[in-house]
Amino acid sequence: MAKLITCLLFLTILFSFIFLTMSKEAEYHPEKYGSGSLKSFQCGGECTRRCSNTKYHKPCMFFCQKCCAKCLCVPPGTYGNKQVCPCYNNWKTQQGGPKCP
Repeated sequence: MAKLITCLLFLTILFSFIFLTMSKEAEYHPEKYGSGSLKSFQCGGECTRRCSNTKYHKPCMFFCQKCCAKCLCVPPGTYGNKQVCPCYNNWKTQQGGPKCP
């Protein structure tokens, strides 16, 4: 019985350690973002992630890839967070609205 309790305690500690390690890797790291943080071949995957939650997927992908090609940056998440990519954030349409999704 003592071996079973020891084994369960060890497994609990092990899974806790693994969970904490994985959650640290998933945190937002500002050094991974910003103008020039991507290579041009990475734009497709990053724009797929950025546009994954929109119902306007096709135009989102078009403009995201256009912005990524110019800025070499795509903000984290599916919405907002544009402040980490100044070029992406500051590129405006002729009417003054945001060009990049």
